[in-house]
Amino acid sequence: MSRGKKNEFHPDEFVVYPAHGVGRIISIDEQEVAGLRLEMFVISFEKDKMTLRVPTARASEIGMRSLASPDLVNRALETLKGKARVKRAMWSRRAQEYEQKINSGDLLSIAEVVRDLHRSDDQREQSYSERQLYEAALDRLTREVAAVDGLDVAGAQRRVGEVLTSRAA
Repeated sequence: MSRGKKNEFHPDEFVVYPAHGVGRIISIDEQEVAGLRLEMFVISFEKDKMTLRVPTARASEIGMRSLASPDLVNRALETLKGKARVKRAMWSRRAQEYEQKINSGDLLSIAEVVRDLHRSDDQREQSYSERQLYEAALDRLTREVAAVDGLDVAGAQRRVGEVLTSRAA
């Protein structure tokens, strides 16, 4: 088992796990799995009341990463100001692409989904599945903005909301 990237993440540090968003490493434990001793990151996701164990040797390979830099957060917020780019493909195809972007863990891709699915008050109503994807992307974006900027989730939601409403004006 390689230990090359062992010190990349540390306990009590926020990380982004692609399929679940922002979590906090609560410890690094050893666990026996199928007769092998594995070192695991124990990651807590407060919102989902979930704990995830990720082998330390595979964390980067899986796509786990540190929080985005403040510069990247600003670029993601700038992305929200752009004009929505909605392809003329069938909804099922677009929904699949949006889902992939959300689960990629890439902050800019998540911001693109929020931008493309955001509806201002004067636009038509969203379908249930559009709303679900929009809220999932918005939640991932605001949680990372909150962790990077040291805000609570409500403060991050206000910040993202201000950017989205300034776009409509």
